[in-house]
Amino acid sequence: MSSPAHRVRIVPVAPSRWSLRTRLLALLMLLLATVSLVIVFVTAVALRGVLVDQLDRRLREASGRWDRPEPTFLQNLPSFPALPALPAPAAADSAATAAADSAATDSAATAAADQPSSLSPQQLRVRRFFRGPVDPGTLGAVVGEDGTYGAFIDTAGEGKELTTAETAVVAGIPAYLRPYTRAFGDQGDYRLLARTTHDDMIVVTGLPMKQVNATLTRMTMIAGVVALVGVAAAAIAGTAIVRVTLRPLRRVAATASRVAELPLDRGEVALSVRVPQVDTDPRTEVGQVGAALNRMLGHIGAALAARHASEMRMRQFLADVSHELRTPLAAISGYAELTRRTREHVPADVTYAMSRVESESARMTALVSDLLLLARLDSGRDLVREPVDVSRLIVNAVNDAHVAAPGHRFALDLPEEPVTVTGDPARLHQVLANLLANARTHTPPGTQVTASLTVSGPTAILAVVDDGPGIPPDLLPEVFQRFARGDSSRSRAAGSTGLGLAIVAAVVEAHHGHVRATSEPGRTAFMVELPRCLPPSETVPSEPARLTGPTHPDRASQPAHR
Repeated sequence: MSSPAHRVRIVPVAPSRWSLRTRLLALLMLLLATVSLVIVFVTAVALRGVLVDQLDRRLREASGRWDRPEPTFLQNLPSFPALPALPAPAAADSAATAAADSAATDSAATAAADQPSSLSPQQLRVRRFFRGPVDPGTLGAVVGEDGTYGAFIDTAGEGKELTTAETAVVAGIPAYLRPYTRAFGDQGDYRLLARTTHDDMIVVTGLPMKQVNATLTRMTMIAGVVALVGVAAAAIAGTAIVRVTLRPLRRVAATASRVAELPLDRGEVALSVRVPQVDTDPRTEVGQVGAALNRMLGHIGAALAARHASEMRMRQFLADVSHELRTPLAAISGYAELTRRTREHVPADVTYAMSRVESESARMTALVSDLLLLARLDSGRDLVREPVDVSRLIVNAVNDAHVAAPGHRFALDLPEEPVTVTGDPARLHQVLANLLANARTHTPPGTQVTASLTVSGPTAILAVVDDGPGIPPDLLPEVFQRFARGDSSRSRAAGSTGLGLAIVAAVVEAHHGHVRATSEPGRTAFMVELPRCLPPSETVPSEPARLTGPTHPDRASQPAHR
């Protein structure tokens, strides 16, 4: 096993938040920019090669000036351009001695320097090289045993002697008959060609590369501007093309969104939404997605239809069974009660057995009635719709609960004005009775149970709150499911069928309301939200009402099930 110090930490990469259109445009622009840069670079390299070849051709032509024949009379050399007359190098001892002997005065020395006989062979060669018309910037130099001498023509057409550093650069050029590029300080880059003459002297010819570099710079700027304009134009055109190309995909996404908004969790579902036929062409990628989505919607529609048919058969079965069981259960209960009322002596064990038969038949009758009610509610059977005074319902339900559980403490919290909703009074009374029965069944004697009624805009809020031990957190999300119980043994000692809160949820939903539960040790609250029956003069606020409890308004309550 590797040590912790050598473990590789894998950092998850978050998916891109860019849309598909943005990613396509970004990749297109990146590709175009890369291709443009490559084109500009290749063009610049190719153009530089062409320009350098042309410069080398001119350089070889200029190098031919060294092969011109030497004139008979050097004094007749034309002065174009006028190069400086320098004294002979120190290596020529005889010429230096003769010049020193004949130089008696400064004027004599100056006159001797102006004569061709006072110049070195390198200087004479350079003067002969520059005889006649010469392009500005042309460089000529001679490398011999006596040293190196060279000059160049500046932009004004005047001859300039090479400096010591420039002379060293010229002297280092190999005489291989191939051009070399060297830097000459302020003069810029030069293209230099060195070769050996018939008298074993090395002559160097040079031409400046300023024009080549200027041409490359200008071309690069023009190509860059053109590439930038081209990329911008491609971005505009690409945006329009990508937008048009992705229209079918947006239509497929819109179809999927409409399907997602359908209520698929209950009842009969008519899944008739499909991708348009124009977007199901199998020859395109979007068409393949659209066709696959249509096939998937077809399978889902068939599955939902089969589920609905199965639910309807089950509901009908439950309704039929519940209806058929009511008669035999009533008969069993009647016979048990008849046995208890007989005047003849009945053994004690038989009396106890018949009392248990009567009790269980009563509990089974209640269970069958609850199942029948749930089956009718699930099938969508219409309820009675009439104005119901909720305040009166709460008062009656609390009075009944107080009689059924005298050990609990019941309290009321009602508004001064009556609150009316539209619904079935019997079913709404059953909702309150089930909530109060749930509170007294699952709390010990002495528990405070408060039934309250509040109004929030067009909504009436009924709440049943107790200060008992609360609901276990693992059971809270399931309290409104059928046959949900807080004890794992499923004991019937308390008379609970596990359908009371399921009936509450079904009846409230049938009245277009909402029910939720919150619980913590010392406070359990069931809150029912129902639409009010508003008088014509009362205005309805635009904002929907929030479901809040009658007590502890500062506590944040979360929806749950019990």
